[in-house]
Amino acid sequence: MRLRLKADGRIVELRDGQEFPVQPRSGQPTADTVPADTGPLAVRDLRRRACLTQMEFAAKLGVPVETIRNWEQGKRAPRGPARALLAVIAHAPDTVFQALAKA
Repeated sequence: MRLRLKADGRIVELRDGQEFPVQPRSGQPTADTVPADTGPLAVRDLRRRACLTQMEFAAKLGVPVETIRNWEQGKRAPRGPARALLAVIAHAPDTVFQALAKA
């Protein structure tokens, strides 16, 4: 499954050169349940919904644990690719973690 994050925050699946909206499974967070910004509470909430410690979350994302701590404490904010990755995790965490595990 190939996914693309659109500028407006939607996630679409790419099949045969066409884009199809990804429908969240029941129990998965939706755009309505995830804050638009990826502030400290949003990052902590995503990590907790995935039932991961800060160290586990950092390992899955391939970032130092200090980065996760700084995001959650509001010392720094995720930017660029990290922000996009967190937005995708909010919509399809299992898919993202499976893809990252293969990388």
